[in-house]
Amino acid sequence: MVNRQSSLFGLIAAGAIALILIAIAAFWFFTKSPVNLVASTSQPGAAIFISKLSPVMVSLLTNPDRLQALERDGEISQIKTSLLAKSGIDYQKDIQPWLGNEITLAVTTTDLDRDSANGQQPGYLMVLATNKQDKSREFVELLFSKRVLAGANLDTEEYQGVKVLYDSQLAAAVVGDGFVLFANDPSVVKDAINNVQAPDLNLTSSPQYQKALQQLPPASLAVTFLNFPIIAQWQGLKLPEPTYDSEIISLGLNSKGLLAETSFLTASELTPPSSPLAKPVGALKYIPASAGLAISGANLSNLGDSDLAKFWTQMKTAISGSGTDVISRLVQPLTEVQKTWGINFAQDIFSWVTGEYAIALLPHPGQIIPDWIFVVEKTEGVPEGIAKLDAIAASSGFSSSNLSLDQQKISAWTQLTAKQTPTKDRPSFTIEAQAQGIHTTLDNYEIFASDLATMNEVLTNQQKSLISDRNFQNSVAAIPQPNQGYIYIDWVKSQGVLERQIPVLKLIEVLGKPFFNSLRSLTVSSYSSETNVLKGGVFLQLQE
Repeated sequence: MVNRQSSLFGLIAAGAIALILIAIAAFWFFTKSPVNLVASTSQPGAAIFISKLSPVMVSLLTNPDRLQALERDGEISQIKTSLLAKSGIDYQKDIQPWLGNEITLAVTTTDLDRDSANGQQPGYLMVLATNKQDKSREFVELLFSKRVLAGANLDTEEYQGVKVLYDSQLAAAVVGDGFVLFANDPSVVKDAINNVQAPDLNLTSSPQYQKALQQLPPASLAVTFLNFPIIAQWQGLKLPEPTYDSEIISLGLNSKGLLAETSFLTASELTPPSSPLAKPVGALKYIPASAGLAISGANLSNLGDSDLAKFWTQMKTAISGSGTDVISRLVQPLTEVQKTWGINFAQDIFSWVTGEYAIALLPHPGQIIPDWIFVVEKTEGVPEGIAKLDAIAASSGFSSSNLSLDQQKISAWTQLTAKQTPTKDRPSFTIEAQAQGIHTTLDNYEIFASDLATMNEVLTNQQKSLISDRNFQNSVAAIPQPNQGYIYIDWVKSQGVLERQIPVLKLIEVLGKPFFNSLRSLTVSSYSSETNVLKGGVFLQLQE
């Protein structure tokens, strides 16, 4: 039963997520005017049914029919059909007449019977807003009559004045004038009714949630709220340095794509962030427009002590159940350098990067491992830092040498090997030098690259840099300023690399295929760090 229940609500959740992604993609193609599609409500009304101990709640704050008007190839209709395929329910006839302006999904409890000995059985709740109570009640009766005909055993119960219908896999009730509840167990529906009648139990009574609502922008298409300690308990994780206790995410649209804004909340006083940046860092002018991924900002020396780093330490454990760092997977070529040289980035490089910086990966067709570039503003500690790298290279068996590339002085760390060529009289030897990294100075920046070809691209394409690229400019323009810098991913150029490094992306792409087919780039940034709140955003630029 547990597997069937998980499958049922997993399908519903996946469908809701895909619905949002498809609607956004369709919206972009046909309207190009986000002001026409805004949330019908300012915040989830279903929060009154959900316990303040719920680990996660996701809400769509508009009627799906408003989204369906934007579809191109019937994608939303297909989702509705597939979700209802085995129920005998016709969406247009049975649901559309009463469905209101909100659909909320939540995990209400991490274990229904609170007995860990028999495994965890989460409680799932779906709340649908209704405009017509009688029509929605007729729908619930129809749904269960069809399930009975299919072999289910129906039970009914009056609970706190509300009629609850349920069988072995599904429970439902129409509550008041505004909501229809569905759950994977009747106890979940009863708890939801209790939460309304005892307001101190529901999510709206949570100070964390109320504080999170204050961070929502005025026109959010969808909202997600997460309670980190409960999620960690649910997944059996021990979060290191639990700085942040909750998070709220909102999805909104602008003229270029989708902006997902998030606020991380804590009861602790936050360490002041590094000085914010009012514009993209100058180091990006040395990153070619062909870059598939670029990370830019200022002052890597205090990265480990920053609030963003503490949050990432917490989240990477919550995501993977271990200390696996997704960012390390994104910049895999640089982590390979770290292994080859036997260096520690934080101690041997980041410690002396106190000015601007930019890190980029350049993917090439047929090349599994992308090339890399690292640009650092030349501050007082940079020469000493490079001298330290020279010493590390020498201890690892590399030689430091100088050469000229198109009249530009280049320093290289090379590994020399002798190659023997057999001859008639005596063997002939040649010496080959393999560069493990090169660097040069341009203006007030030191530029490091994986090889000469990559450095040559930097030197010869300064007029076609990432900072002057229209797609990059459009992406960063959507991020509020000032901010702490950017992680920019060109999806078209990086898709293959990212799929190899983060295999779960392939599954996500399947769920939202129309959206990912339209995705141009992603830009991540943190900004507006206030007392007890760290804000950030992800902008998803869609293809024109």
